Amino acid sequence: MSDLLQSKIYKLKGKVQNYAWGGFDYIPNLLHFENKEHKPCAEYWMGAHPSAPSMIQLGNEEISLFEAIQKNTANILTEEVFNKFAELPYLYKILDVNEMLSIQVHPSKTEAEKGFDREDAAGIPINAPHRNYKDKNHKPEVMIALGEFWLLHGFMSLESIEQRLTEVKEFNLLIPIFKKQGLKELYRFLMEMSQEEVDTILVDLVKREMRRKQNGELNKSMPGWWAAKLFKENDEVVNVDRGVFSIYLFNIVGLQKGEGIFQAAGIPHAYLEGQNVELMANSDNVLRGGLTPKHIDVPELMKHTLFEPIVPKVMKGESVGTIEKKYHCPVPDFDISKIELNAGNSYKALSASPEIFIAIEGGAVVNGTNININIKKGDCFLVLPSENYSITASGHCELYKAFVQI
Repeated sequence: MSDLLQSKIYKLKGKVQNYAWGGFDYIPNLLHFENKEHKPCAEYWMGAHPSAPSMIQLGNEEISLFEAIQKNTANILTEEVFNKFAELPYLYKILDVNEMLSIQVHPSKTEAEKGFDREDAAGIPINAPHRNYKDKNHKPEVMIALGEFWLLHGFMSLESIEQRLTEVKEFNLLIPIFKKQGLKELYRFLMEMSQEEVDTILVDLVKREMRRKQNGELNKSMPGWWAAKLFKENDEVVNVDRGVFSIYLFNIVGLQKGEGIFQAAGIPHAYLEGQNVELMANSDNVLRGGLTPKHIDVPELMKHTLFEPIVPKVMKGESVGTIEKKYHCPVPDFDISKIELNAGNSYKALSASPEIFIAIEGGAVVNGTNININIKKGDCFLVLPSENYSITASGHCELYKAFVQI
């Protein structure tokens, strides 16, 4: 670990996560490896989460960033970050969403602590598939699109929901519940239905949407597109996932490259399709409500969901000079910026917290105190606090930087 004291810039190697919803090419192409086994490559984790920490290169050796922080806390985190968070407070990811992710919400910090302690006291193993709380942290998150990206984000306006229930004939029977008992009780009714009741409402709807999609009558801004995507053309439409209800009740948001969105605790959401950079608090707490074979806990989901209409706020980033755009996040755990360089451009900064970069396009040279490293597309590196450094490109280069708000 003495080597860590001699330099303040290190290459990192993250961890690829092979979840079933992932794509097969984007992350392998980004990281320059051949996906010979044709595994779905869903996420690339960069950070110090104990379940999948990045590896830090120390000369010819590698140790996990989690272990490096344990052994050299003050130099990597700073006293201020350690006193506030006791760890690297963010987890940084690249996602390639090929199939829809689960309908989900994330708990607040207080509720995560309660839930973790409750499940611990019940003797539920930390890696049990039915465990909701893997740690005591909240999980606010920001994502920035790397191309066209589609997601569900919060409930539509009450007027839009009533219109949707009226326009879709299978939903007409739900109108009295919505009008008399409100949004929360409507959602509870849908989430607590038996599978037989779900199919009674959704089978004919999904079949119709599949025909409409095949006939070119739908586009990705329409819920029917995503309901139809769940089944292939010749599939038997049975056991329809109750998450389809959420597709018709939530905002469908389409983002273009460089646009982002922040998701606070309690906002129900689901990623639908595309690639993004994602930054979140250092947590793996997810409460699921559909579009997934994973554990669903309806009472816990209901307890933490914000049952209020949301108007999605698309983040464009605020320019800092001509090279950097910052996407300010309303939490202390993390912030993120995009850095675009052209030949001869340099980005110069003094790090105030541990910073993790990933190069999305192009290459550059990173110069620090007594060190310089060459980086190419897909490379990831760590800059320790209190380092004056510069990044200089020989051509077009695009990087994203994660850091702590100090």
